[in-house]
Amino acid sequence: MRRLLARRMKFHLFGAFLVSVGCAALYKFGVAEPRKRAYAEFYKNYDAMKDFETMKAAGVFECAPPK
Repeated sequence: MRRLLARRMKFHLFGAFLVSVGCAALYKFGVAEPRKRAYAEFYKNYDAMKDFETMKAAGVFECAPPK
């Protein structure tokens, strides 16, 4: 029973470290990178003036009434 806590603590600390690194890698490659690619693809062909004119024609803005 001597040093039982110390032995178990080493095992659990190592396991917790591996699980946390695994979760971080999963998030990075499963969520963050696809999100970055999606934003880059969206803004590659995005025309802000065209979008503004569409919203203006729909009457979204009070400062720029539709014509």
